[in-house]
Amino acid sequence: MITLKEALKLSKEELNKFKEDLQAKIAANPELNAYIDVNNVGEGIPIAIKDNIQVKDWSVTSGSNILQGYIAPYNATVIEKMLNAGLSPFGRTNMDEFAMGSTTESSFYGKTLNPVNAECVPGGSSGGSAAAVGAGLAIAALGSDTGGSIRQPAAFCGIVGMKPTYGRVSRYGLGAYASSLDQIGPMTQNVEDAAILYDIISGHDVKDSTSAPMDDKVSDKLNPERKLRIAVLPKYVENASEDIKSAYAKAIEALKAAGHTIVEKEMMDAKYDISAYYITATAEATTNLARYDGIRYGNRVEGKNLEDTFIQTRSNGFGDEVKRRILLGNFVLSSGYYEAYYVKAQKTRHIIKDEYEKIFQDVDLILSPVAPTVANKFGELSNPMEMYLSDIYTISVNLAGLPALSLPISKNADGMPIGLQLIAKAYDEQTLFDGSLSLEKAIGYKA
Repeated sequence: MITLKEALKLSKEELNKFKEDLQAKIAANPELNAYIDVNNVGEGIPIAIKDNIQVKDWSVTSGSNILQGYIAPYNATVIEKMLNAGLSPFGRTNMDEFAMGSTTESSFYGKTLNPVNAECVPGGSSGGSAAAVGAGLAIAALGSDTGGSIRQPAAFCGIVGMKPTYGRVSRYGLGAYASSLDQIGPMTQNVEDAAILYDIISGHDVKDSTSAPMDDKVSDKLNPERKLRIAVLPKYVENASEDIKSAYAKAIEALKAAGHTIVEKEMMDAKYDISAYYITATAEATTNLARYDGIRYGNRVEGKNLEDTFIQTRSNGFGDEVKRRILLGNFVLSSGYYEAYYVKAQKTRHIIKDEYEKIFQDVDLILSPVAPTVANKFGELSNPMEMYLSDIYTISVNLAGLPALSLPISKNADGMPIGLQLIAKAYDEQTLFDGSLSLEKAIGYKA
């Protein structure tokens, strides 16, 4: 598969031929279920789009039954930016319903398979985007990251996934899960492509009230030769598998060999991250999903009266995981529990942010695992709590609003990819990409 950087140099004729070949390759690999639809918008470079990002005149369903029949009336800001840069949306990728999940098994369209091992999950919720890139069925893709939903599937599928600083990429046109945590980001074959796609989709947007008034570009200033201070977290990785610990040690040695300074730091027990995240995310999800009532758009199940129509529509339209999170969100926001849970979660979120800021007073980047294990097999995380705990290393980044990038480091004995992430201070994407490119070159890993 050609890279995004290479695709930008193709002639019109070469690009049209490439897109024909790509469509044929996608059609020949339906069992992967990375794509829900293959649609081509415009004559630009084809980029796969997660099914929760609005593309005008496309069916956009967030992987849910309740949105069957909904046609997007407008383009998300990231889509407009892509079209203006000569890129074109090319197919909807599968995802966990409303981005709620870590395996892409909760999708209305069925599960997506990991392109490395079909018995394993591709991660989630952006599993379709990760699988498409990992299988060579996309040059690059867009995903969304609420608690690791770009970085974790990227790690499981052996590709690069980048979550920008909160506010650096417009959320206008993104189907909301948790509005204070969601970010759209690039999923690519390498770090340089991620920087190129990030530059295209980032920037200030008046349509998004949380958009940062910044338009800085990074790809034309990439410098893998910069010598950085990078924090490592020995105690933080103690609960990770031996595969992850081994890759972590390998990455540290590679960074040292590249001339970076390694500094040991500590962070508080990640169990507090999990608690703060799931209280915050489910509370916001409950509010955001209240609009799906079968009246304004999407599927409707007619009831005996208006109230019964609401109940029947939502009962039949939402899957089990979404219902579970709606119930939890309503609980933590309910009278008598709001102070005990939601307010405490916000205080904990502030502590997490302060902890990161303290570490970044002394270092440029933090090296962390993405997940405690490699991709698990289907059915292994049948307990919802086990699935929630698989996000243990990613969710604090979203709670603090920081940028982070997952990149492949090695493979385990079974050939499954192992990814790690670098984390930077807010709005310091340049250092994040510089350090990530340096690590990529030092590791020399090829998917």
